[in-house]
Amino acid sequence: MNRNKRLADLSLQAVFVGPAALAFALIVLVPFVMSIYYSFTEWNGVSSDVKWIGIANYKTILTDDKAFLQSFWFTARFTLASVVLTNLLGFLLAMLLTQALKTRNFLRTIFFMPNVIGGLLLGFIWQFIFVKGFATIGEMTGIGFFNLPWLGDETTAFWGLVIVSVWQGAGYLMIIYIAALSNVPKDVIEAARIDGATRLQMLRQITVPLIMPAVTVCLFLAISWAFKMFDLNMSLTKGGPFGSTESIALNIYQDAFRNNMLGLGSAKSVVFFAAVALVTLAQVSFTKKREVEV
Repeated sequence: MNRNKRLADLSLQAVFVGPAALAFALIVLVPFVMSIYYSFTEWNGVSSDVKWIGIANYKTILTDDKAFLQSFWFTARFTLASVVLTNLLGFLLAMLLTQALKTRNFLRTIFFMPNVIGGLLLGFIWQFIFVKGFATIGEMTGIGFFNLPWLGDETTAFWGLVIVSVWQGAGYLMIIYIAALSNVPKDVIEAARIDGATRLQMLRQITVPLIMPAVTVCLFLAISWAFKMFDLNMSLTKGGPFGSTESIALNIYQDAFRNNMLGLGSAKSVVFFAAVALVTLAQVSFTKKREVEV
């Protein structure tokens, strides 16, 4: 009887979980393992000649590939700026739109809409804004901010990518923060107000500690978005000027599929994966320890 029950349970699991597990294995696990294998080879991604070269690709990345190190430094700076500003703006919007505003539902929709637009399309739209729109406004008003070479200079191109990234992602994080703020117990806030706590004190000592699970999720999402940025980078700056805004994802793409060095590109992706995994694990561990329960 127990054996039949176990077989029935296994059959149900195979029916409901099996297709998803198979798809995950084929789409994620198999390519991941193959990329690790190819990282130890010299292969152009097309021919059947796959030459085993050991850790030569990793030595090249760490010693001779200045473009990769430059893209890694750019991605680290971009991630820091994007994560901080996206979370800050998302949180401020959530604080605003949890107030008793008549138009708050409409405003939530408006602020969330940029997240719906695809990265490639968004990049082309903002490329037009930076190149044509800002230049026109600058000519009409004479304001120096609009006359900056937004995509033609290393510094302004960097901040142009940050602006678009924050504009796209803040609305999504806003929704998560709104859900967290709505679940903060009203009696705790009321008790703090009666005790004479200021708004800043209530924010620092009550609200933020109670929404730390949302902060954990939002930081994790923002870090993963920033590290994996590709479509926005490709459509807005193409890594220019002179490779100064080339993200790691774009650098890997260029080597693997444009320069036909799939082995080297695979090694870069493995290094990239390890770096992202370490950063996200450290972030989740750090913020998880600061979560509290009422």
